[in-house]
Amino acid sequence: MSGEEKKVRPQLIGERMETCDLDRAKMSLMNPKVIREKVLERTIDETAMKAVEHCLKEWIETVWDRDEMQDPRCKWCSSGLSCSRCTMGPCRIIPERNRDRGVCGADADLIVARNLLDTLATGAASHSDHGREIVETLLLVGKGETNDYMITDRKKLFALAEEYNIPTNREAIEVAHDLALAYLEEFGTVKGEIELTRRAPTATHAIWEETGILPRSVDREIVEAMHRIQMGVGAHYGNILLHGLRTALADGWGGSMMATEVSDVLFGTPVPCESQINLAVVKEDMVNISLHGHNPMLSEMIVNAAEDEAMQKRARDAGAAGINLVGLCCTGNELLMRKGIPMAGNHFNQELVIATGALEAMVVDYQCIFPSLPRTASCFHTKIISTSPKAKIPGSYYMEFEPSTARETAEAIVRTAIDNFKLRDPEKVFIPGKPVAVQAGFSVEAITAALGGTLQPLVDAIAAGKIRGAVGIVGCNNPRIKHDYGHVTLSKELIKNDILCVETGCAAVASGKAGLLTPDAAFLAGDGLKSICKAVGIPPVLHMGSCVDCSRILVLLAALGNTLGVGIHQLPVAGAAPEWYSQKAVAIGSYFVASGVYTVLGPMPHISGSPAVVDLLTNGLEGIVKAKFAVEPDPVKAAELIIAHIEEKRKALGI
Repeated sequence: MSGEEKKVRPQLIGERMETCDLDRAKMSLMNPKVIREKVLERTIDETAMKAVEHCLKEWIETVWDRDEMQDPRCKWCSSGLSCSRCTMGPCRIIPERNRDRGVCGADADLIVARNLLDTLATGAASHSDHGREIVETLLLVGKGETNDYMITDRKKLFALAEEYNIPTNREAIEVAHDLALAYLEEFGTVKGEIELTRRAPTATHAIWEETGILPRSVDREIVEAMHRIQMGVGAHYGNILLHGLRTALADGWGGSMMATEVSDVLFGTPVPCESQINLAVVKEDMVNISLHGHNPMLSEMIVNAAEDEAMQKRARDAGAAGINLVGLCCTGNELLMRKGIPMAGNHFNQELVIATGALEAMVVDYQCIFPSLPRTASCFHTKIISTSPKAKIPGSYYMEFEPSTARETAEAIVRTAIDNFKLRDPEKVFIPGKPVAVQAGFSVEAITAALGGTLQPLVDAIAAGKIRGAVGIVGCNNPRIKHDYGHVTLSKELIKNDILCVETGCAAVASGKAGLLTPDAAFLAGDGLKSICKAVGIPPVLHMGSCVDCSRILVLLAALGNTLGVGIHQLPVAGAAPEWYSQKAVAIGSYFVASGVYTVLGPMPHISGSPAVVDLLTNGLEGIVKAKFAVEPDPVKAAELIIAHIEEKRKALGI
């Protein structure tokens, strides 16, 4: 064993998880008919259907089983009427029992609003803290304190620097240093405004100023949000929720946007690339490593380490044909759009890829990672390798990642996966179906390049009616809606009506698995959109990246608004989150609406206990930020709402 191998060793967190025999015994009682019904209820992903059936037959617990175990839900929690903010509680509002206020005196409106702001602030913090880590890595590059990362897109680096009046007639590393410091200042600036909000059209920026929701800095808004929900501070539901919009804008036009821009600088601005997607990208004869989470810092290094000939030889010596990397969730999206790494799936595929029995290691960082993964992995030889001090998982093998030692850690992880190959049980291998082709990597720069260097052709196509409008479809998977059904059905309904879809995160992955992310899918589009797709050679649904890359959609909308000389709220566009579950999705939806984008949610937020809060979000906000939320779990009906909205905006523009 070399010195490097001795230096970086996996540390087991807690004890190795074991699958509960009682749970497995309960599942084993299901007959084939019940199993088939459950499969059809749970997902439309064809390879996932086979994997879910396999899990049910083999008594392997998944997210859907745990969801069933939670029924019946508490109706007060589901409606947002429970509060456990202090030890005077927990309190519940139960009007039929004359419980109209909590111990502190908070009524239903205040409790629901505080809960929602708490959720939103958590989501904004998650994306923005991700952004901070990326910016801090850029600073290390600028200081010359890491040799593992480099400036990949100099042109974009210099363009970003110019926004901050940073001189660019110097070495790229010096510019990177100053840009990183300027970005880090945005997390706690005293100048009173995040510079990137200046990208928004003048009319949109003016709305933020007039309503008092222009974000001052990233951390300031998140900290103030947490202050407001402390008992004895915020007491007016409307005032609390307006600050929620301000917090969301600090994420969308701040933390998330910086994460996207700096990732492009370090790893390259995405351009369209070809790859494959679904569970079948796992290879029976190779060492399989899945990369799961949201931060691309480590995964980029693992790609480099896995490509090293010494690692490939180690894999061959272990009896494998080589090393096969596959992506999951947003780390997978990052690698798909920049490296063409195959994608195994989205949020609800994470347990199913382990159930293939052919996964040597699942490497995770943070966000959207099931704490139960080590338990699932205990049915197989798979090792769950956690890497973030923020996200230690009992039963996982922890290998802390630091940008300054990134390559060293990546090599240790790849070695661990290779050495685990010999423990694979061939009789447990089950890889369903065949991969689907996918085209990903449509950054704003790539879209502009495809249109000849300007967005004017897109504006012209919209004006001519060939494209009626555009919709950003984002978000997660949720067991309350059949896996991928909301995303795929909504996308098909919209493109059929000549509406271009731009997608991120799990929504984009769902469309990819359904075959919508290839130019060949244009046959599903209306005649106008179909003609544009064929002329330009693009899919009718564009993959724009990970969840944090929803900021790319903001940049695209801002560019369209500036081209037309109108605010974002005047554009024939909309947003949708058909299967959302996460606090991050609440922040994303809120910064869409605060930016002027009508946004339709699938699952209902936990706010139904306050008609006043519901009315503010679905009606009142339109008089404040010129946009609002709608809730519609049926994706066909959601499409009808969006189409009507787009036609209304077209009429107002006279097109």
